[in-house]
Amino acid sequence: MKRMGTLRLLSDLSHFSGAARLRELLAGDPAVRVRCSPDGRHLLLLRPPGAPSPQLLVAVRGPGAELERAWPAGHPPPLDAFFLPWPARPALVLVWESGLTEVWGAGVGPGWQLLRSTELCPGGGARVVAVAAPRGRLVWCEERQDGAEGWLGPPPAFSHYVCVRTLEPSGEAGTNLGPTHILLHHCPSFGLLASRKDLFLVPTATTWPGVSHILLIWSPGKAKVMVAAPCLGLSHSKSLNPGRGDTWDFRTLLRGLPGLLCPMKPLTVHTWAPTPQGLLLLDFRGTVSLVQSHGGTRAVGTLQEAPVGLAGSAALGTFHGTLACVLGSTLELLDMGSGQLLERKVLSTDRVHLLAPPAPGMEDKEELETRGGLRLLSALGLFRVGWEAPQGLEVPSAEDLVFEEACEYYQRRSLRGAQLNPEELRHNSTFRAPQALASILQGHVSPSTLLTTLRAELRDYRALDQLKAHLVAGDEEEAGWTELAEHEVARLLRTELVGDQLAQLNTVFQALPTAAWGAILRALQLQPDGNGRLRSHAPPDVWKKVLGGTSAGKESPNGILPLFELLCQCLCRLEPRWLPPFVELAQQQGGPGWGAGGPGLPLYRRALAVLGEEGTRSEALELELLLGSGRPKAVLQAVGQLVQKEQWERALEAGLALSPSSPLLRSEIFKLLLAEFARHRRLDAYLPLLCRLCPPDLAPAELLLLLRTHLPDELEPPTPFPEPGTEPPLSVGLLRALLEQTGAKGRPSGPVLSLYEDILWDPGTPPPTPPRGPVTTLQASDHAGLEAWAPSGQGLYVTDTG
Repeated sequence: MKRMGTLRLLSDLSHFSGAARLRELLAGDPAVRVRCSPDGRHLLLLRPPGAPSPQLLVAVRGPGAELERAWPAGHPPPLDAFFLPWPARPALVLVWESGLTEVWGAGVGPGWQLLRSTELCPGGGARVVAVAAPRGRLVWCEERQDGAEGWLGPPPAFSHYVCVRTLEPSGEAGTNLGPTHILLHHCPSFGLLASRKDLFLVPTATTWPGVSHILLIWSPGKAKVMVAAPCLGLSHSKSLNPGRGDTWDFRTLLRGLPGLLCPMKPLTVHTWAPTPQGLLLLDFRGTVSLVQSHGGTRAVGTLQEAPVGLAGSAALGTFHGTLACVLGSTLELLDMGSGQLLERKVLSTDRVHLLAPPAPGMEDKEELETRGGLRLLSALGLFRVGWEAPQGLEVPSAEDLVFEEACEYYQRRSLRGAQLNPEELRHNSTFRAPQALASILQGHVSPSTLLTTLRAELRDYRALDQLKAHLVAGDEEEAGWTELAEHEVARLLRTELVGDQLAQLNTVFQALPTAAWGAILRALQLQPDGNGRLRSHAPPDVWKKVLGGTSAGKESPNGILPLFELLCQCLCRLEPRWLPPFVELAQQQGGPGWGAGGPGLPLYRRALAVLGEEGTRSEALELELLLGSGRPKAVLQAVGQLVQKEQWERALEAGLALSPSSPLLRSEIFKLLLAEFARHRRLDAYLPLLCRLCPPDLAPAELLLLLRTHLPDELEPPTPFPEPGTEPPLSVGLLRALLEQTGAKGRPSGPVLSLYEDILWDPGTPPPTPPRGPVTTLQASDHAGLEAWAPSGQGLYVTDTG
């Protein structure tokens, strides 16, 4: 059913102070400049130079004082005037061409008071040609005098500077003006247009033709400037943060951006209009285009009528995906997605001004009621243009929406095949929650009881709504997004993490991983214990939600990861060293059907799957996960990898770290390392650790049999000393320490169990030494019988015992 665009009268201006003067200025001067305050209560009208007094009028809706200013001949009126988005009180800033700046405020005394006056160009050698007041800043483009020539000749093409100063409230009636920072120097003349997040520097009629096809977009929240050429479809981004002292010479900036200086016709723009979506521009053919903050340009649509010359008035605005354009006395509404003309209205006057919508979070009660449309101001009154549902369209009641939503929720959790319907929920006492909520909405619960029940929730929602308003306004974007992500993760953790909720949680972790992990830290109450491990005081229900879900053995639909895999992936990106302690902590949690003891893949395997395929994983993380898993196969796999890398000490420590309740696993690790001990001598330095790892029930015979199995084959007869450059074989001296370890519990009583066991048990005291006499040399002739004991030509020394 087609919706209808409507114009609704909000006020005939009689509610504004000085209503007669307000109507007079709106009806009599087509060139009057109109601004609206952030809260929507104040209207500012600034007339061009030469207009009769008053040149400045500030009218207020409801209680409050108006402000009228007039300047005599020879004292030009301000170049421009802006309302400041100060929540405590209404304030405005006036800027003259000479650089004189005045800040006025209301609410600190009777009427409007001058809060501060300053000079933007204190040297007197410059004049301001354009000014804008984005949130918390004052930005102006000034033309500086070139040497001693003064202003007599034509000004140089690049004699302008773009400067910025912070402008913030201070106390009851004070203002803080920061120091001047130069954003651009040696640049052409630029017009300045500010949206809530960005500042647009657009060419003017006096801009040098060679660069009049270029515009700049400064995003203070992102600390960068975008140089764009809409007619070429090119854009380049550069860093620009005045807080760090960044500044750019415009000529140097363009020389470093290829393609932007191609000979092009100047931009022929009739009207510029900043919007939350970007910068709208209307050319003389009636085509409306949108320049977005990233520099891209797209056509929005074409009006039924094109503007006739510069004299015709035009105004552009957007609401609910709709472009509104007032061209003369015609209002056209176009769909911003397709460019289709939705509606065209003929107005009763051609002097119509589109007002910017109030800043989020600063609307009063009346503005909240008219949210969702654009406001048109003329001498006839203040109107709202928006979409309204046609008559006869039935809107479901709040109670119906409750039961329909409950049906969808319970159907997802139900195992039965029958379809639930709202009528069944209304009369079935099984589902009490929707009935309770419906009774609250119907007013069956007293307001005090309802307020007590929902006080905490309302406080959270209000804080969240204020936070979103600050984000839309561009205040402290980084901190705001972090807080918003923490709120969202905490909310999702209180829901059933399936379907859309799990997909949304994945999106938050991908966009803001640091903030999302901070929320998880608080939910799980994770703290390091000082020994490289983590501890948690979270209740089992929270861990059940973390460890549940689809196991990593199956392909996740659309790349959506379960919560445990999502946390592992996030840790890999932020703090990889904490991944093994986190998995080890998770393995200590558990319950029937979930956690470390549940069915499906063990947690260390799920964590390994997040690291990627084998061969592409981080070897250090894989080793830590395998060693901390407590699974025999995983630990043996890790020790095998350590052996391959010849990290002997770590392999031995991995075996010693196992508790005595795992004797079989320790025995397997010992046998694996004993085989390496038999093959080469690179483990000799770690023999004490190997002895500690030796199973206490291993007999010496079993030890020698294990060694014999892994001893290398001897291809040549043994020699008493190894050849130079070859590795020495296993010696009895090295073997003795292991053999002693196998009998460390004392010599058993009874018969000898092994042929080798007696060598381990000596009495500890050597036999007595026989008496020794003088040493003589035996001659072969004296003892012919000894010749058989000594080779020819050699003598043997023996002891003569008489």
